[in-house]
Formats: sequence, C-alpha cells, structure tokens
Amino acid sequence: MPKYIFSFNKTTHMTIQHQQQENRGLFFVPGPDGMLAEMTYLRHDPRTLIIDHTYVDKELRGQNIGFQLVQAAVAYARQHQLKIVPVCVFARAVFDKKPEFADVLQEEQI
Repeated sequence: MPKYIFSFNKTTHMTIQHQQQENRGLFFVPGPDGMLAEMTYLRHDPRTLIIDHTYVDKELRGQNIGFQLVQAAVAYARQHQLKIVPVCVFARAVFDKKPEFADVLQEEQI
C-alpha cells in the first residue's frame, strides 16, 4: 500500500495511505478508531479519477490535512499518467487555487 508523507509544520508529519478496490479508492489518514481523514474517488475509466468526497475529523481541521489528501492524489495521478475530475467542493477549491496541479486536471465534463 503506497504511503505519501507530507509535513504541515516543522515537527509533525501525516502519513497519507492509499487503497483501491475495483473502481473505488481512497487516500486516508488512519486513526485508532477509524479514519481521521479521507478523500474518496471513483475510477471512471482507466485514465480518470473522480474525487467525490473529502472528510477531515474536527480535531485535525485547520491543519492542512485536506490539502495533503489532494496533494497525494495529484502525486498518484502524475505517477500513473491519470487525470482528475474534482467534483467534491473542497477538492475543486484546491484545484482552483493551485495552478501547479493543472497538469492532472480533466477539464472536460464526464
């Protein structure tokens, strides 16, 4: 299972994990009692991921965790030559604010 590590300050690192089964997948931060944060996607076709949901536990909000989930999906898309359709409002906002992610953005409607 691939892991992506991102730092949101100088002393703390979150490990973003990835799972995929059939045409569904998620990037997530595990916790002792379940997911602390997750971003789910649908594999629309062999070359396209549709990000449909992002959740961050209230204890982690405001710490850049949602952005790190999107960043992990972008890294995965680049590694596998995929495009992303962000239908989740949060993910769409990140793509709108980060022009450096445009290379993986699927602009056409699906």
